[in-house]
Amino acid sequence: MRTIGEAGAALEALRVPEELSARVPAEERGSGRDDVRLLVSRGTRVSHHAFGALPGQLRAGDVLVVNTSTTLAAAVDGRVGAEPVVVHFSTRGDDGRWAVELRRPDGFGTTVPRPGGPRGTVVRMPGGAQLVLEEPLAPGALRLWWASVPVGVPGLLARYGRPIRYGYTTRDQPPSAYQTVFALPSADGSGSAEMPSAGRPFTARLVAELVSRGVQFAPITLHTGVASAEAHEPPYPERFEVPATTAWLVNAARAAGGRVLAVGTTAVRALESAADPAGMVAPAAGWTDLVVTPRRGVRVVDGLLTGLHEPAASHLLMLAAIAGEAALTCAYSEALEHRYLWHEFGDVHLLLPAGDPHSLDC
Repeated sequence: MRTIGEAGAALEALRVPEELSARVPAEERGSGRDDVRLLVSRGTRVSHHAFGALPGQLRAGDVLVVNTSTTLAAAVDGRVGAEPVVVHFSTRGDDGRWAVELRRPDGFGTTVPRPGGPRGTVVRMPGGAQLVLEEPLAPGALRLWWASVPVGVPGLLARYGRPIRYGYTTRDQPPSAYQTVFALPSADGSGSAEMPSAGRPFTARLVAELVSRGVQFAPITLHTGVASAEAHEPPYPERFEVPATTAWLVNAARAAGGRVLAVGTTAVRALESAADPAGMVAPAAGWTDLVVTPRRGVRVVDGLLTGLHEPAASHLLMLAAIAGEAALTCAYSEALEHRYLWHEFGDVHLLLPAGDPHSLDC
């Protein structure tokens, strides 16, 4: 696996000051969840906007692909013997087991990683429930383990869970702060361990305005697992679905010369997993282990709306595949200079194809 450092040393050399972490949701900093900034890059040309200016950056015939996964209250307190732990419920398996991560509470979000295992470890949960660690999620995986849980996890999370948060945020937030306007509950209780955050700034009013301008929305579902805030690991396999209506909309837009723009890296992963080498999308569902890199490239997606990622994060391989390494380095340098906010409650970045004369060269 190439790291983003191998993809672009200049990008990895950038450092994000701690004060640029978004510590609370936008509605606590300003007037609403859409009160964030929008960095637009077209190649190495950049421009700066409020998020409400998004409709002016798009055009009739564009298709926005959005993730409808709901965010779970996936963090639950537990104990391994006398040791307090926090269980992050990451991914529901086809056999009813759950992939889980154990972390040590530190009072500032569950930011202290704890190796998983050993096999047979029993974690006592609230209400008398127990889970048993059975095997690593994948060969060599240290954090994530498959666990048997004899009780219904959706009920456990609804009663005792809270959204996963990390130490750069100020405090726990209610589950509603982690839902997007596109989120739909799953019949089996599945969902995302961490918010598909690129969709967070959208409001119903903005969606209506975009539709009135001829922009179409195409839903996919990808249930995100837990991220590694420390190790910047590539994503593990995740469950996804690309419905037939979305496949048709995307193929029709491409045939008519429209652009396919993903809202979030999760939408890219799902859509590219359903595409053939020529870029034709077919309905698909199951598990994807696709990691989009500059070498692999993208087959369907023309652009991406996403948050700002740490310069060493594996997500940036995908961004470099879409925009190119020079464009990405330019955009992140601009974001730092203009003091954009990072992470799930922060500002957003729209990567579009090069060629707009109204943007400024980096």
